[in-house]
Amino acid sequence: MRTFAIIFLLALMITGFSTPWVRRAAIALGFVDAPALRKLHSTPMPLMGGVAIVVGFIIALLFFYGSLPRTVTAVLLAGLVVALIGLLDDRYDLPAWTKFAAEFAVVAILLAFDLGVRLPLPEWLNALITFIWVVGITNAINFLDNMDGLSAGLSAVSAAFVLLLGSQGGQYLVSILAAAVLGACLGFLRYNFKPAQIFMGDVGALFLGFLLAVMTLQLRFPANISTITWMVPIFIMGVPIFDMSLVVFSRTRRGLNPMTTPGKDHISHRLVDLGFSQREAVLILYLISGILGMIGLFIAQANTIEAYTVALATALFAAYAILWLEKQRQNR
Repeated sequence: MRTFAIIFLLALMITGFSTPWVRRAAIALGFVDAPALRKLHSTPMPLMGGVAIVVGFIIALLFFYGSLPRTVTAVLLAGLVVALIGLLDDRYDLPAWTKFAAEFAVVAILLAFDLGVRLPLPEWLNALITFIWVVGITNAINFLDNMDGLSAGLSAVSAAFVLLLGSQGGQYLVSILAAAVLGACLGFLRYNFKPAQIFMGDVGALFLGFLLAVMTLQLRFPANISTITWMVPIFIMGVPIFDMSLVVFSRTRRGLNPMTTPGKDHISHRLVDLGFSQREAVLILYLISGILGMIGLFIAQANTIEAYTVALATALFAAYAILWLEKQRQNR
């Protein structure tokens, strides 16, 4: 636990200290997000905040690098590839296929280091699930980067649950990664919560999404069976998964490409449409993420009947919520 605390504090302090400097560099280099009809900010906002997250995360881990397994190198290498693509996208607005190609490459790196899904399934199916999960969660966190403090805060909540579960299960690698992510997110949130002074950009959102996807994949629950515990990562990442499902359903129904069509149709935007302020919407989503994480903790130690009953009830409620929110949008 002492190691986790040190890594958390290092990531927190380094990210917090470096964010103002990254903000100045973003302005000087032209990494600025201009206002637009589909965006919530009314003045140009510096991007590149994710660089501070990456720096804080990596430096915190490097203090203990000599005692870490080689799989950490694989995660860091793959994460840097994702972050670099995100940084280039922030500057040059890359086509969507470029990001998907990079995500495919990093999944290949993970599989080469045996960091994929390990369910009792054929190897090719585990590889396919790994690809879908990593690409899906990476982009889900990026999707949620649409309101001040949202992606950073939700990533912090998810990382906190991963840290708790990893430390309980004696998973050293997962826990140190989660501690570094948690510290980096909280260090950045100081400057990103409304009113934000800087955005994390794709460099931060894709990097965090990738790390959360990898960490949740690596969670192990030796005290329970895999036919139950496979649901735990889904609950931990419940809000990003729900938001992506909502957006994909809504845009597909309207004949739009859900991955390339921007719009104010995310769960955060819909909460604001219902009368909540932006701060309230973000805090509500933090709360929901915490509740889903608590359900994940329950699932991790539940029996089959308990786990699937709770999962079915949650899935039905989520489906109803998507239909209700879509109906509310149609009525406006």
